Amino acid sequence: MAETCMLPMIPLRGMVVFPYMIIHLDVGRDKSIAALEKAMVDDRKIMLAVQKNPDVDDPQQDDIYDVGTVAEINQLIKMPGGTVRVLVEGLYRGVIRRSYEEDNVYMCEVEERKDPIDTSIGMEALTRAVTHEFEDWVRMSKKIPPETLVSVVLIDDAGRLADLIASHLNLKLETRQAILECIDIKERLEKLYQVLAKELEILKLEQQIGTKVRQHLEKNQREYYLREQIKVIKKELGEQDSRDEEIENYRKKLEEGEFPEETRKTIEKEIRRLSTMSANNVEGTVTTNYLDWLLALPWEKKSQDTVSIDKAKRILDHDHYGLQKVKDRILDYLAVHKLAPESPAAILCLVGPPGVGKTSLAASIARATGRTFVRASLGGIRDEAEIRGHRRTYVGALPGRIIEGIRNAGTRNPVFLLDEVDKMASDYRGDPSAALLEVLDPAQNNTFSDHYIELPFDLSDVLWIVTANNLGNIPRELRDRMEIITLSTYTSFEKLEIAKKYLVPRQRENNGLKPGDIRFGAGVIDLIIDQYTRESGVRELERMIGGVCRRAARRIVEGEEVPITVTKHNLTDFLGRAKFVETKASHTPQVGVVTGMAWTEVGGAILPTEATVLKGKGKLILTGQLGDVMQESAQAALSYIRSRAEVLHLKPDFYETDDIHVHLPEGAVPKDGPSAGITMATAMISALTNRKVRSDVAMTGEITLRGNVLPIGGLKEKVLAAYREGMRTIILPKENVRDIEDIPEAVRNDLTFVPAEQMDEVLATVLLPAEESTVKDMTAKGE
Repeated sequence: MAETCMLPMIPLRGMVVFPYMIIHLDVGRDKSIAALEKAMVDDRKIMLAVQKNPDVDDPQQDDIYDVGTVAEINQLIKMPGGTVRVLVEGLYRGVIRRSYEEDNVYMCEVEERKDPIDTSIGMEALTRAVTHEFEDWVRMSKKIPPETLVSVVLIDDAGRLADLIASHLNLKLETRQAILECIDIKERLEKLYQVLAKELEILKLEQQIGTKVRQHLEKNQREYYLREQIKVIKKELGEQDSRDEEIENYRKKLEEGEFPEETRKTIEKEIRRLSTMSANNVEGTVTTNYLDWLLALPWEKKSQDTVSIDKAKRILDHDHYGLQKVKDRILDYLAVHKLAPESPAAILCLVGPPGVGKTSLAASIARATGRTFVRASLGGIRDEAEIRGHRRTYVGALPGRIIEGIRNAGTRNPVFLLDEVDKMASDYRGDPSAALLEVLDPAQNNTFSDHYIELPFDLSDVLWIVTANNLGNIPRELRDRMEIITLSTYTSFEKLEIAKKYLVPRQRENNGLKPGDIRFGAGVIDLIIDQYTRESGVRELERMIGGVCRRAARRIVEGEEVPITVTKHNLTDFLGRAKFVETKASHTPQVGVVTGMAWTEVGGAILPTEATVLKGKGKLILTGQLGDVMQESAQAALSYIRSRAEVLHLKPDFYETDDIHVHLPEGAVPKDGPSAGITMATAMISALTNRKVRSDVAMTGEITLRGNVLPIGGLKEKVLAAYREGMRTIILPKENVRDIEDIPEAVRNDLTFVPAEQMDEVLATVLLPAEESTVKDMTAKGE
């Protein structure tokens, strides 16, 4: 049975004392000093045990580890301030069976645990393994002098060897205590071997990291030294050092900026290449331009989205009058973007005639989202390089308009407007619309590659908006990638409100006038809209209002008193004679004259159609610069008339003895499309039957050989144009009845709509009876 003894005890804070270890301790607690004094009176032996929590000032038995070291006090010195410095030497392990306090001294009953002698081969092998690991650790760490290593290695006692090695290692308190608690020598050596192996791995990693850091520092120091030498050499040769300053500036920008790894490597490579060039090398300019572009692009810079539907609604309502359906579509789009910001955003395509606010809508979306607004006009582009850029091997090469716009924006997530995309064309230099497929396709544009940059740039965060006048001119594969939003022609009422709220204040300010300097009388703006402009948008209207303001500014400068009042009577003094006093439409019923309706890129227009019958050989003459589709419609209309000759009371051989001439005025303007089919058929039937056509009726619809009336597009624009020209009855295909609700209510209530499925219904509405035609004709002649 192991011997026990009663010893005074000192609880240690944050340190472990091993057997055979000699160490100085600074003791400051009263109970610990009293324990030292009691030990000096007795046999100079004291128990050293570690506190579990070093913050406890008066530890109890549960606060102290059970295994400690019995030590002998070799020296004791009282220090200033009441502390005592003591030199102790560890003797053997001790297990605390119980502890108590006696006369303000920590006392404990200690069970002695001395190491037995083990000379087995297994123990010797384990001892050698630990010794080798310790030697490697000493060699790598260089924290222990070689003579200390020799004295430790020469020890034969395995237990003592383990304790001395543990005392030299810089281990955590828990690990040191765990080794101390290993009473069994074999277990202690195995534990120590594991600790040494781990420490060696850590040292190896530290050395690897240190080697890499030193190599990097040495490389930088070497490069710095070489660059300084180059500077001195260039200075001696009398060469300019502006290139060196430029290179240093590039390096500084590279260090301060954020770049993808591939981009950073390319920039470093180009800087090194530039540094080896002579100042007179023409390739230097190409390289500097390339570096300027790479360093200027916002590779990682993004602006913060501030999508608020209420804010967006206020901005759209403030910037644009009307367009309620368009605004609702845009707000729906922004709401989806707010809920799913990481998902690819839809590409908006705003389609409509000029001047209806497509570009300004895109700018409002940018304001609503808090993003930078960038615009690139694509009208007239024929070269694919305008989109993708030119190869750097070409003289004067530059990036395409996409990368240029991103650089100008300064962020990689702007609102990017591609304007007039339907005006692009293709030739031997490539197809720009095909290049746009990669730009606008969410599956590809995250790695868009410009030919000049030659590095993948992420365009997936860009909010793309496309504008066009004619959707039919956009390639189908490009159209499939976009969400179409149609902007239609403004009504006269909408133009009036836009002029009052936006155009007049803007032009007044642009021309240096104060609010009280000019006044527009009642009905003046209506008169400008009706007699000075014929457009779908409001651009020409704004120019006219600007002309009035400029004339008013001149009068004020010449000394005329303010306010300058513009009335219906003096409007000609400001704008000259009216441009559109008479409408294109006929005011009286005539034979062979029918008012059709057409849709153009600038909105709707009426299409007066004339037909006359001449003696001839049955030829169909078509004039007015008609396209192939319209000519085919005229042929189909004639075939229908021939099939219905008996019902229409026509001569059976009229198509053999008579020529029919169909003409559409304004022959300099190309015309095409199938929607004038029923118009040309009506004009020919009127001319053949000598029956007059109502002058207040406009019509649109495609005709078939059997007289069916097929649906058409652009009804709203067509109806608004007809209404503007004084038409009050509209004949339309029956399948287009659902489109009537798109027409503004004020216009809709003032018109009569006649849906038609068959040509007979058209004729019944528009042709006047023969006797009524005669009466009206006699009345017109005054008979």
